[in-house]
Parts: sequence; C-alpha cells; structure tokens
Amino acid sequence: MTPQSSSPRERNRDADLGIGRGRWLIRDIPVVVWLVFLLVIVAAHPGLPVARWLMIHLLVLGAVSHSILVWSQHFAQALLHTPTSANDRRNQSIRLGLINSGTLAVVIGMMIPLWTLVILGAIGVAAAVIWHGVDLWGKARHALVSRFAGTIHYYLSAAAILPIGVTLGVILAREIADPWHARLVAAHALLNLLGWIGLTVIGTLMTLWPTMLRTKIIPGAEAAARRGLPLLLIGLGIAVAASLLTQPLAAGIGLLVYLAGIGCIARPFVLAGVAKLPREYSTYSAAAAMSWLVICLIATVWVFFTAGDWAAAISGFTWLTPALAAGFAAQILFGALSYLLPVVLGGGPAAVRAANREFNRLAAFRITIINLGLVVCLLPVPSWVRVLCSGLVALGLAMFLPLLFRGIRASRKAKANQDIHRKKRPTKEQRAEAAKLDDKRALASAAAGMALVLIAVAGGVAIDPKATTAVTAGAASAGVTPTGETTTVQVEAKDMRFTPASVDVPAGNRLVIEVRNTDDQDVHDLVLDNGADSGRLSPGESATLDVGVVGEDLDGWCSIAGHRQMGMVFAVNAIGAPGDKTATGQGGTAGGHGTADGNGTASGGMDHGSSGHDGTSGGGGSAGAGEASAADDLDFMAKPGSDFSARDARLPKSDESAEPKTIKKTFTVSEVEREVAVGVKQKLWLFNGTMPGPTLRGKVGDKFVITLVNDGSMGHSIDFHAGELAPDQPMRTIAPGESLTYEFTATHSGAWMYHCATMPMTDHIANGMFGAVIIDPPNLPEVDREYFMVQSELYLGPQGGIVDSAKATREEPDAVVFNGFANQYDHDPIRAKVGERVRIWVVDAGPNRPSAFHIIGGQFDTVFKEGAYRLKPDNKEKGASQTLDLAASQGGFVELGFAEAGHYPFVSHVMVDAERGAHGTVTVTE
Repeated sequence: MTPQSSSPRERNRDADLGIGRGRWLIRDIPVVVWLVFLLVIVAAHPGLPVARWLMIHLLVLGAVSHSILVWSQHFAQALLHTPTSANDRRNQSIRLGLINSGTLAVVIGMMIPLWTLVILGAIGVAAAVIWHGVDLWGKARHALVSRFAGTIHYYLSAAAILPIGVTLGVILAREIADPWHARLVAAHALLNLLGWIGLTVIGTLMTLWPTMLRTKIIPGAEAAARRGLPLLLIGLGIAVAASLLTQPLAAGIGLLVYLAGIGCIARPFVLAGVAKLPREYSTYSAAAAMSWLVICLIATVWVFFTAGDWAAAISGFTWLTPALAAGFAAQILFGALSYLLPVVLGGGPAAVRAANREFNRLAAFRITIINLGLVVCLLPVPSWVRVLCSGLVALGLAMFLPLLFRGIRASRKAKANQDIHRKKRPTKEQRAEAAKLDDKRALASAAAGMALVLIAVAGGVAIDPKATTAVTAGAASAGVTPTGETTTVQVEAKDMRFTPASVDVPAGNRLVIEVRNTDDQDVHDLVLDNGADSGRLSPGESATLDVGVVGEDLDGWCSIAGHRQMGMVFAVNAIGAPGDKTATGQGGTAGGHGTADGNGTASGGMDHGSSGHDGTSGGGGSAGAGEASAADDLDFMAKPGSDFSARDARLPKSDESAEPKTIKKTFTVSEVEREVAVGVKQKLWLFNGTMPGPTLRGKVGDKFVITLVNDGSMGHSIDFHAGELAPDQPMRTIAPGESLTYEFTATHSGAWMYHCATMPMTDHIANGMFGAVIIDPPNLPEVDREYFMVQSELYLGPQGGIVDSAKATREEPDAVVFNGFANQYDHDPIRAKVGERVRIWVVDAGPNRPSAFHIIGGQFDTVFKEGAYRLKPDNKEKGASQTLDLAASQGGFVELGFAEAGHYPFVSHVMVDAERGAHGTVTVTE
C-alpha cells in the first residue's frame, strides 16, 4: 500500500493484501519487549551464561517468530479473502501467548540451566506453530481461488519445518558431545534460518516488496513463486540431511539448489526494485536483508565445497550464522515493520505520512553503519575493531525502538489535526523538490555513517595496535604451501589447564580447534598469538576456532587475568616448518604433546608444567611485554584536584545492644574504572563499588547473612575469615549472573579480612576484591574517634587496565596503599584533637606484603592483635608500642592520645612501602 495512493488500481491492490484492515499494532508489543531484552543482553553479554545463544534466539525465536505468526496470518487471510472472525482473533491471541511463553521458558531453561523447562517451552513453541499451520491449511482449503494464494504454501512449509528445528534445539540443550553436537547445530540453524524464516520472508516479499516500493507487481511473479518453492524445499532437505551425515560437499550442493530457488523469484524482485528504486528505510532494509541472505548462502557453499572435513565446514558456517541473524533476520524484521506499522496505525494519508517520516529518520545512516559495520566484523580484524563495529551494528538496529515510539506519537498527533494537514498538503512540484532534498540528505547521512565506521576501525586499532600486528603475523604464517588437509583438535578448558596442552600439526595444514569449557564455575577463553580468539566461554559453552593454515609455531593462553600465569597455556607445533621447535618456553614446558595427523583429532598430552612464557599476561587488560604500564604515570608527589576527598576512614559506632543480632548485607561484584593514585586509573573488580569493600562491624554472637551477586564478566567468590564453616559451598566460585548466600556467626573477636577466593587469588585480591569485618572484643571501651585502615598492594597494568599478573607473581608492587588510594590521607588527612582518645583498626589485605603500622610522633598504649590484647594502658611496665606488625591477612587495633597539636604522619614502617604510597597524616588540633 502506498500512503499517498489515490488510484483505484493501487487501492485495490492494497485491499488484496489486507494492509490497513484492522488494528493489529497491539499484537506487535511482544516484539518490542523481545528487542528490549535483546539490547540488555547485548550490553551485558560478557557476564552472562550462553550469551551468544541468547542474542541469536531472542531475535530469531522471540521477535522474528512472533512477527511471523502475526503477519503471515494477516496476509494469508487477506490473500485468501477470508474474513477475520472473533474466533480467529481469540485463537490467534492464544497462539501468540503460547509461542511467547514457550520462548521465555526456553530462554530461562537455558540460563538456569534446566532441561525440563527447555522441553516444556519447546513444546509450547511447536504447538503454537503447528496450530498456526493447521489453521492456514484449513482456510486455504475453503477459500476461493486467489491470484497470490501460492504464498500460503510458503507459510505452510515454514510452519511444518520449525517444529523439527525446535526438536533439534531441545536435543542440543542436553549438551550432547561431538560429533553429533556439530551435526545438529548445523541442521538446527539451517531449518530455522532458511526454513522457518527464509521461506516465510521469500513468500511474503513476492507481494509485499512491490507494495513497499509503491510500484506494480511484475507479471509472472506468481508463477516464479510456484517454481521456486519446490527448489527451496529440496535444497534445504539435502543440506539438512548432509549436515546430519557430515557431508560438506553434499550440503553445499543442497544450498546451491536453495539458491536456485531464490533465483526463480529474483527476476520479479529485482525488476520491481529497478522500476522504483528504494528510497526509504523499509525498502533499504529489505533489500539489504535479501542481499545478506544470498551472500551468506554463496559464502557457505564455498566453505562447504572447500572444507577438508566437516569440522572445518561447520566452523565456517558458524562464523556466518551471526551475519544471517543480524544481516538477514533482523533487517527484514525492522524493514517490514517500518513499512507496515505506519499503515496499520491508520488515520488517513496525513497520519501515515507523519509516522513514515519518523520511521525513515536517518535511514541511510542506519543502513550504512549496520551493513558496513557487519562487513568489518566478518573480516580478520583486531578484536577491538570488531567490538566497536559490532557496537555500531547494534546501535543502528536499536534505533528502531525510539523511532517506533516517535512514529506512534506522530501518527496520533496527525490524527488529532487532520483538517490542518489536509489544508497543508504539498503540491506535486513541492513533493518533487522535497524528494531531491531527501536524496541529498540521504547521501550526506550515508557518508556520515561510513565515516563513523572508519573512525571505529581506527579507534580499535589505536586501542590495541599489537592485535593488528598479530593479525598480520597470522596471515604471514600461512606463507607455507597449503596441503589442503585439515587438522581438527578438541581442547578442554578446566582447572586452569588446557587438555591437551599442545598439539603437533603438519606445516601447511589448516587447524581447527574445538574449545569447550568444562569447568564448573570459571570463565575461560583461548587466545593464540596470531590473533585467533575463541571469545569468553562460560561453563558448558564451546566454540570452534579456525586458526587457518599453520606455517609456524603458535603460543596460546587463557586471557582471563592470572590464568596464564597459573599455567593455562597452549602450544601449536608446526611440524616440518622452517625453524621447527618444541613447545618449550623460558620458564618451563607447556606440557605433554598431543598428536594429530592429516584430518585426524588430537589426543593425549596432559599439561603438568608451568606457563613457560615470559610472565606477561595475554589479553584481559594486563600489561604485556612492551606495553605501557600505568606505573609509568605514578608520581607520589602529585597533588589531586581541589575537589578531591579521601575515603571516609571513620568506623561506624558499635551497636550497644547486648543481644546478638542478624546483620544482612548484599555484596555486588562489579568491574569499575577508578583512580588508585593521582593520574592513575585501573579497571578494578570490586565489592559494592569500593576498594576496600564495605567494612562490617559486629559483636561475638552476631549472625551475618551476606548475599553475593556476581555482575562481573568472570567467576568470583568470597571468603570471610570471621566465620568458621566448611568452604565448599559458601566460598565456591559463582559464574557471571549468579548469586549465593553466605551465612556465618561471629564466634571470636578480631579484625578479620574477607576477600575473593577464586584462583588466582593474588590477582583477585590485588585488583580490589577485599575488605574487613570488625568483631569487637567484649567490653570494648568507647573512644573519642575510631578509624580503620586496610593496607593493600597495587600491581598496575596499563592505564584503564587490570592487575598485571606477572608483577603480582614476582611480588613487585608498584604501590602500597591505605584504603585503596596512594597517599590519600596526605591530601585529605584524618582528624583528632589534643587529649582525645583515638583507636585505629588496621587490616593487612596483602596479598603479599606485611604491614608495620606506625604513627610518627605517637606511641600506642593499647595494642590488640589477632584476637588478643598485647598491651593495655595499665601495664605495670608502663610500656608502649611503636608499631603494629601484621602479616598479610592479619589485623588488630591500636589506641593513643596526642599530647599537642600538629601533623602526625602514619606509615607502614617497611619504608619502601611508605615511600610508594603507604603514607598518610593525622591532623591534630587544640
């Protein structure tokens, strides 16, 4: 339908399609909900289990499938000229409720994970689609002959295919092992993307595409649609069967037949586009979506024809699946809705034009950043380039949502002012001038989008220039003559080890690594020094890493902070390459060797050695060899800005109640960039956003109930030294997105440390995951002022990066600090008055350095250390203490008074530490 249509021919054509009849907008609200969920997952996916699966299925199974049920029903009834009864609307509402609740159950079941819930959800989805197909079949049998009734056959075929794809998805959720896992993944993706979505889209566009362009349907389009459907079904059937039988060549032939089916409908599709060139977001997006479908199919055919074995073929197909989801499925959804919703909103031509203007805002800009950004993401670019460009793709797609609400508002406003709009309707000449101006704006908008993508590419290279070198090196490593054979290895990531830890590959072979994280809690990845990267894998997740042709030895590691230092390394040995060497590093051996021959699978080779590398941490933000460290910017004499304020070191008053109480607290793990010294920032892992975390206080007998929530991107845990209980459950590592409750009762007094207990503990503590629990000794006297100091060390990575694991392993801190910031109490001193009694609690969080807490010019007449008084004011010797000595993890308090006004520095009297940040001042006034 054309919003401006006035001719009888156009109005009759619109009536045939049923566009504008009824008010179906309310039925598209779940699409908006699914898209909002999708945006949340895109933003938070590094910390979520099965994140990649979630992003694809929220789009395909959630938003797209809901729209298919709504609009295929709508078009079918219009094309068959069957009226919409109250019973039809009721049944449609039930089906929509069924498919959406089923999809939600599948999503929750995958995240928990709970296979029973996945099964129940899948049954709901399949039942809704089968019912939908049966309903369409019944209407088609009793309808009069229609020119475009052939479209219904596409809908019926798609409805028959989805339940099969859903069944394969349920089997995959059971985490079956390879080779069946890879077979079913391919078959599942082919059925859902090319069957359920592909057939529905192709069938619909035969009539909708010319309507969107506001041109006539090309003669012969109906016949082309009839010829194309059998080829599409036969090709899809061959490709699915070949996938289950692991025959890449046959799968490629099947996809060629599918492409031939698309070729049947290509002529009327292209001719319609030539007759009336796309000028709006809806037509831009639909054309781009179909282009991506064809390009991805051609690329997949090439992958299947050239792959040496099924593992290499599925690796290439998996690489293209996001392009099919984002480039094809998402763009066809947003393109169709951008055209249909203004029409369905109704209200006359003025209201439709008003809504269209909103849906078309920045059309060329959005299309450019989506499609050019997606192209860049598919190239062998550095990871930061891919991150920034994928962000632009997400931005371009996400802009649909605010424009949707703007379009609804504009439509309503136009309806309320119909008379005004009628009077102001532009003339034909004015519309022509406006069209020329729109063309100029579109070119400028597309240029701006292209410039933004180029800026993202340049920014990604600037952030991580070494990655560009690694990508280039990876390409150069393939300089040997390819053998045409593929070596496939299965690698397990568990317990800070890769198994096998190394593999021998004949030089010239293509290497495909199937990585699976079988750890219970920890997130892992596999990064190779040629730039290949599996991406972060939550427990139970797997990925296929196509390394390409191997021409030289490669080193690999887990880039999660500290994992490499703990021995989580991998080696690829190119056998027969120039300079062939064994996988031995400077510090040790990577471990036993696995073997692989030709097209075989690696076996054997358990890793019993150390990292065998130079000690630098790969990826994850730690400073590697040759990478600038934030320590280069350390200036302990630098002064902060005038608005600087130190962390409040005052300890809250103790509860005077004698009865035991329950103290409840939620500790949320987050990853936050903070200043740790003047001009020095690090990305810290924190409890409740502070370093140290919250200081808790109680008495013997008090019960503590702590809820730990992991909002980080890797596994974390918590260990309270103040509690006595088996660590197995309360101190276990929880994956991103999970939570646990930790309960303990304080049975002894003291200044107790708490910290993250996830390996490597050195890194987790040094990067901010520590704090103190104060349990008062009985009859603790009141004092005038009470402070706490938690000493810790900083092992600085690059600016804005995380802890340098190598420095921590070598015990080479860049700074030692009180309460998380170097020298902060020199800039903003703690306070006291002459004659006041002051108590200072001190905990040494380490992770490595001892503390020797001393106040220059002061003497401690009371010392409480590790649960006992070492000195009290009434001691017979009239003695005093000059230093509270604490090993890492120990704590206590000191008390003193100040005889006169002045500035009293406090330090760790391990002087090298005092000179690198463990320094502050007590300002004493009269």
